[in-house]
Amino acid sequence: MKETDLEKQRVHDFWDEKACGEDLYLTGLDAAGYARQAEKRYELEPYIQVFAGFCNSRGKKVLEIGVGLGADHQRFAENGASLYGIDLTPRAISHTRRRLSLLSLQSKLEVGDAESLNFPDGFFDIVYSWGVIHHSPDTGKAVSEIHRVLVPGGSARIMIYQKYSLIGAMLWLRYALLVGRPFKSLDAVYSEHLESPGTKAYTIDEAKQLFSAFSHVDISTVLTHGDLLESDAGQRHRGLALTLAKRLWPRRFIRRFLPNAGLFMLITATK
Repeated sequence: MKETDLEKQRVHDFWDEKACGEDLYLTGLDAAGYARQAEKRYELEPYIQVFAGFCNSRGKKVLEIGVGLGADHQRFAENGASLYGIDLTPRAISHTRRRLSLLSLQSKLEVGDAESLNFPDGFFDIVYSWGVIHHSPDTGKAVSEIHRVLVPGGSARIMIYQKYSLIGAMLWLRYALLVGRPFKSLDAVYSEHLESPGTKAYTIDEAKQLFSAFSHVDISTVLTHGDLLESDAGQRHRGLALTLAKRLWPRRFIRRFLPNAGLFMLITATK
């Protein structure tokens, strides 16, 4: 097996054990459990609903890459999109299929690879992906595939991680500086300690280069509940230091003076 295939298998195995947020926010496999998960998701990340543009998707052909537990997919379906969804893992597809079935909503769902989309050129009006393609071994190939399957004038709405974020700084302090490895790179820290193996984060200039084939690209960043230590996310890093930091974290200072130091980079790109 090629090294890139091994990398992808490791990503698959990580997310197929538990979909993102499953252990923290999913309380049951019924409609009520999925509703509570969505409520918590949009409470923690309210900017998703504006960025995704759920309410503007009626009648449009939409692909979501990385459906996860299916909360965003449900919103697109409820708003009348002609909907397709893929995920690298059968677990996520199963969750999303069950979720939509409970609500009598429709989507064409399948296990799939962002680096090799099984759709023709110019097929979608919108491609949406929230925090997914930075886990793919070849993120650039995934972006090229997104560009390929969009119609001319179509929109990609993609969130990837920003390298110089507060979360990145916290992870570097813990897993590099405080263990006597001050020369360990941020790239290595993200790859080894943030979510699935090989996770990447990008500067804004690097993101612009990734999306350079698009005719127009807008990029913004947001402070997340993780950057502000306002949630239970990231509990794989739990310990005394995190407990103390959550109590002492200068959130008001951060919001005022470091508003652009968030982990989430929101990219809207027009083909």
